[in-house]
Parts: sequence; C-alpha cells; structure tokens
Amino acid sequence: MRPLRLGVVTVIGLGALVVSQGQPLPGAAEDHAVSDPDLIARRMQPCTLCHAERGRATPQGYYPRIAGKPAGYLFNQLVNFRRGRRHFPTMVYFAQLQGDASLRQMATYFAAQQLPYPPPEPPIAGPSLLERGRRLATEGDASAQLPSCAACHGEQLLGVEPAVPGLLGVSQDYLLGQLGAWRNETRSAAAPDCMAQIAQRLTPTALAAVTAWLASQPVTSAGHPAASMKAPPPLRCGSLESPRDAAASASATSAELRRGQELVRLGNCASCHTALGGALLAGGRPIPTRFGTFYAPNITPDLQTGIGRWSEPDFWRALHEGIARDGTALYPAFPYPDYTQLERSDVDAMYAYLRTVPPVSAANRPHELRVPYNLRSLLMVWRWLYFRAGTYRPDPAQDATWNRGGYLVRALAHCSACHAPRNLLGAERSALEPTGASILGWYAPSLVDPQEASLHEWTVPDIVSLLGTGVAARSGGQTQAVTLGPMAQVVFESLQFASREDLEAIAHYLQTLPTVAATPVVSERASDQTLYEGQALYGRHCAACHGERGEGHDPLGPPLARNRAVSMGSAINAIRLVLFGGYVAGTEGNPTPFGMPPFSEQLTDDQIARVLSYIRQSWGNGAAPVEASAVSPLRGSPLW
Repeated sequence: MRPLRLGVVTVIGLGALVVSQGQPLPGAAEDHAVSDPDLIARRMQPCTLCHAERGRATPQGYYPRIAGKPAGYLFNQLVNFRRGRRHFPTMVYFAQLQGDASLRQMATYFAAQQLPYPPPEPPIAGPSLLERGRRLATEGDASAQLPSCAACHGEQLLGVEPAVPGLLGVSQDYLLGQLGAWRNETRSAAAPDCMAQIAQRLTPTALAAVTAWLASQPVTSAGHPAASMKAPPPLRCGSLESPRDAAASASATSAELRRGQELVRLGNCASCHTALGGALLAGGRPIPTRFGTFYAPNITPDLQTGIGRWSEPDFWRALHEGIARDGTALYPAFPYPDYTQLERSDVDAMYAYLRTVPPVSAANRPHELRVPYNLRSLLMVWRWLYFRAGTYRPDPAQDATWNRGGYLVRALAHCSACHAPRNLLGAERSALEPTGASILGWYAPSLVDPQEASLHEWTVPDIVSLLGTGVAARSGGQTQAVTLGPMAQVVFESLQFASREDLEAIAHYLQTLPTVAATPVVSERASDQTLYEGQALYGRHCAACHGERGEGHDPLGPPLARNRAVSMGSAINAIRLVLFGGYVAGTEGNPTPFGMPPFSEQLTDDQIARVLSYIRQSWGNGAAPVEASAVSPLRGSPLW
C-alpha cells in the first residue's frame, strides 16, 4: 500500500473566483517544477498504487505496464485522458487538471523505468489461431487493408521512439479491451486516428488471433523500444503528427474582443458549457443536483443549435434577467442571480467575443429533472419569491480595490453559487451564514466561518498565491492550503490567468468578510476500538506522508493536526480524497504538484470511516467521528 495523502490543509472552496485575465502567476513552469529525483519518484505514488511499483502491470492485466514505454507515447495517452479522448474515469480525474509540465514529468519518469518483463501466461488459443495471429502481427493482411503490427510498433514489437508503444508484456484481456474501445468509438486519439481504422478492419476472429499471439510472446531482449522506424508508417497517425495539445480558441484581435475573451474565460464559462472531450462552449456537460441533472447549452454562434440568432439585448436579458431569447425562464442552475449584477459593458464585451468562436452544430440535451422541478412554469413562482434583477452598487465607504473585489466575487465569479447555503427550493439563503453548501458531490465550505474557509486571518499575498497557483505556503515553507475538487478546476482554467491586481482585489474583499460564530466543536467521541483500529490504519497508510503525529512531511503530505479540511463539520471532502485521491491543479506556479493515491479498492467503508475518525479526533482536531454509512454513498458519486 502507498501512503495516504489528504491533500488539503485549509479547504478554500469549491466555487469560482474569476477575474480579469493576465499572465499566469508567478512565472515559468520550469522554474517551479519538482526536480529532486527522490521527490519525483514519491510524486508518482498515485500512479504506482494501480499500475504497481514503477509501472508494472497488475496480475489482473487491466492496469497495463507503463514502465519503459516511450515517453512520447505515455505523454500522448495522458493528454488523451485530459482531453476526453480516453474515458477511464480514474485516469480522467487524475489527468484533467494537470498541465503539460506535470504530465511530461510523469511520462519521462516511467519511460526511464527499464525493468525485466514477467513471462507471459500460457495461451488458451489453438495452434492455428496463434499462427494466424503471428502472420497478422508480422506480415499483415493486404486483402483486409491491415498493415503488420511490426510496421509501426517495431520488428521486436516493443515500440518505437518517441511515441509508438510496445505490444508485448500485456494480457490478451487488456489488448482486447483497448481494440474493442476503438471499435465501439469509446476511445480515440488525435486525428487522423490510425488505430481506429485498424480496429474497424479487424474481424472478430482476426482480433482474437492477433491479441492471443501478442499476449503469448515473451520479451526476450532488454525490452527497449527501437530508436526509429525503418520506413514511414503505412497509415497517417495523428499521435505522431500532433505532439501538442492546443485547446480550441478564437483569436480576439480588437481590445474589446480581447476583453470579452478574458471575461468569458475568467467567468469560467467553459467549465460548464464545454463537455469533456467536446468542442469549446458547445454545451452538453451534465451538472448533477438534488433536483436532477441539468445539461449546459451550446453557446457557440451556431444559427440552429447555439446562440447565433441572439442579439446583444437578448444576451443581456439572459444574464441580467434570467430570460432566454424566446422568453423562456432559465433555471437558476445558470447563475443569473449573480450575473444580474454585471455591468452592461462587460456583458456586451462577452457577447462580442462569443460571436467570434467557431460555431458548432450540437443540439442541446434536455434536462433530466424530477417532478415537480421539471415543470418550468413553476419557475415564475420561484422568481417571484427569490429573484430581483439589479446591478452591483459600489460601497462608498470602501476603496476602489475593495469594490473591485466585491464586484468580481459577487458578480462575475459568482462565488456564492457554490459557497452559499441553499433552502429546499435551491435559493441562496445568505453567503454570511456559517455553513457552506454541497455542490457537484463536494462540500463548498463557508467563506465566513473560521472553522471552515474564512480568510480573515490570512495575508493578502497568501490568498493571492492560493488563488493564482492553487497552493499557499507559510513563511517557513510548509504547505498552508491547496485547492481541490471543483475549485481546483477554477484555478486551473481561470484564476491562474488572472491579473495580480484582480487577485489582490479578491483577496482584500474576502479578507474583510465578517466572521460568523463557528459551529461549536462536537464533543462526541468515537469508541476506543474505533480509534485503536483507525490509528493502526493511519500508521500503515498515512504516516509516511502525513507524519506519525499528523505533523506533515512537505511536499509529500500536508499536516493534518489542527487541519480545518479534516476537522470541519462536513466530512464529505475528506471521504472523497481517501476514496479517489487526486492531484492538486498543475498550474504555471505549481506545475508538478504532489497527489494522493485512491484507496477505494484497498479500504472498506468501515476502514475509511475508522481512519478518518482517528484523524478527526487526534492532535487537536475535535470533529465528530465518521460512520461507514457516510462513506458508502460517495463510492458511486461522479469523480468530477
């Protein structure tokens, strides 16, 4: 087992703090990357828990060997998970908020692990099927337009530098799973996708033959990929032709369009309006709530399925009043109760920019809501009770910096959409209440409760660092806080590009929010047996990174003693981290973050509850114990 890392010291939230775009803070990624070889190896622990030590395959065969594969190939696969071309949920969850520097370091590390290959399992196919598989792999089948595997993957079938993988040393089940995913279009690579063409041309018998033969072959050489191809590949391959991962974006030329682009990006529009692996702003992303699932609409300028027929006043009405072009009332899952405070000039700039993005024909998916929430006519009652259109009014008693921060936090960033508690009908109660809110399966902590995410005692530079890079350190260098969950996405996709002036304005505003009396520390104690067993689990899985007494070992694991992230009333985030692990966002200022392995397959619900109960009631922490019944429902919750 690998050490458990509860990667949050002070949870700063799961909402969206979004502002005007500048340069990523604080500098070039390579200047901040982890470079110590031992620390790099420790950084790979979330990978090795599933793929086994240094990337060996597990006996089940479904976690493939990644040791010794070409670095370019490994990097391309990580990018494919990040871009939604590959769909294994755990890998998507771990890769989607990592920048190129982080993914390239992972790829380089595992490519350098040159380890002996285990012997193959005895084949279960007959001699004739194996012979057919050998011919397909080494000679191909011209009549079926199938080039040989060796033509691309090298004569030894161990891959070719820099980006073609080996085909030996993995199980037939794994090979069948990958080719099957290409056949049914649940896996793809950069276009032109040569493997998708191959998979479609393979008959079921040919597929069984070639995978059986490949899985039966021992690796007799040192296992190194070939240095280069002896001839050009027989099919065009996008993975070789497109080594970079450039996100689609429109080029804004005028100052007004550039400002609109900054507002849209840093208003975090793409996070909701872009489906994983989908076209930019073309909609389709599911937003699960207790009322059902909302699907974000297409906001590209497509005339039929997007907002191509919307006028500037139509767009203003949607953001300011929550009314669509056809007069339909919008559900407040779209945060128009916050956007109503936006200035008209900012909304017009956003509209002008959206007119320039590539139009995408993608029909909007209907919401899947429970009765009676699917009755849109009831929205008129909701609006009468809870919504008033308005504008942000600067406080004359405060300076310009404070008012700029207030505008960003309360309007453009719509922070309260995540952090404010809501009533039974989904309306915000008050951002000044000492409770946060459940959002996307996470808990967004209160920004005014000193026991949760209040920043009243923080310095402005520390807040700026946390929002701009995803991590803040104390003066001695020890980690003070990191962002995880949906807030990490906000940092990765938006806040790291904010100007320092706007981040300082946000920090100043958040710092001056009034503190509200915290919920009293719960005095309920776990049983002695629970604490005894939890302590034993902590010693086996957690102490190596977090310390025997919860003191932490930076940069591997933050301290857990007197840690607000684990001692706040809600244990949802702590449970999710133990179940699913995860990396902090790989930003320009923190390009190679450390992560925590997932323990969902290693620990039972009862074990997770016991180890968390021990952590929440040790070293000065005084939170309530965790019950196994609180863990079980989160196992099936969406990873993101």
